[in-house]
Amino acid sequence: MKRILLPTDFSDNSWNAIRYILELTKKEECEFHLLNTYTPVIPSSRFMASNAQSSPLDEGSRENSQKGLEEILTKIKENFRNKKHTFKLRSSFNILVEEIRNMVENEGIDLVVTGTKGASGVDEVFLGSNTVRIIKAVKECPVLTIPKDFDYVKPQELVFATDFKRYYSRSELQPLIELAKSFKASIRIVYVQNKIRALSEIQQFNLNMLRKYFDKIDHYVHTVSELNSVSKTLEVFADELDIHLLAMLNYQHSYMERMTREPVVRRMAFHTQVPLLVIPELGMNAPGKSKKDKELQLAK
Repeated sequence: MKRILLPTDFSDNSWNAIRYILELTKKEECEFHLLNTYTPVIPSSRFMASNAQSSPLDEGSRENSQKGLEEILTKIKENFRNKKHTFKLRSSFNILVEEIRNMVENEGIDLVVTGTKGASGVDEVFLGSNTVRIIKAVKECPVLTIPKDFDYVKPQELVFATDFKRYYSRSELQPLIELAKSFKASIRIVYVQNKIRALSEIQQFNLNMLRKYFDKIDHYVHTVSELNSVSKTLEVFADELDIHLLAMLNYQHSYMERMTREPVVRRMAFHTQVPLLVIPELGMNAPGKSKKDKELQLAK
């Protein structure tokens, strides 16, 4: 059973992300964890000296959080009747990213799904500030971000963006391979180059390995010239080829890291127009390392 974490701030955008993943996984057995975090506003510094007992502000925030989660669950049951899907609610007095990290580790989460903008609706921040923080913080499982107002469409055209400078293991690419096989989708390997030059021996080797991993999947290789940024180049490519999902690995010097650090991104108010699957590099954070999985292994 796949365990999927759904952080929500009760905005329309977070509901859209929930709708998307429920449609995407409708044929899979999944356990969904609906999460809302709250941090009550303290109106005066004098409250900092108060004791550790719950204040009325705390109680109000907790009640609103729990009520919001229950309303979402009711909405899900009204709109999506699926016996393969089960749900757990978690209301937590914590910073969002910290609680997500805790749950990924302790609950053995396989995927985190979030919208690209929160309730604040800030347009000038790449993907939404919370989303970027989540991507940077989560190292144990992929993060799937769903653009604002994106309607679900069966993913049959997938993009994997890479510069071929890093060797990818099959395990790292497994989430993308599984997705492509599940929907009989094509994978378009996209290399964004800022100068016209032949691939080095290392790049060619890594490309050949990708072809080997994707040998049972329809796949194509595209070399595109960089526009004024990697992000803009991928945005244009996805739009022109009607791409349904963009996937990237997140590691040092990767496209994903470059995109989250590009100064031009904020000035251009760039936003992905399709779902973005961010896969962390493996290592000490390989699947099966969660506390829940370790406990299950010890119990056997």
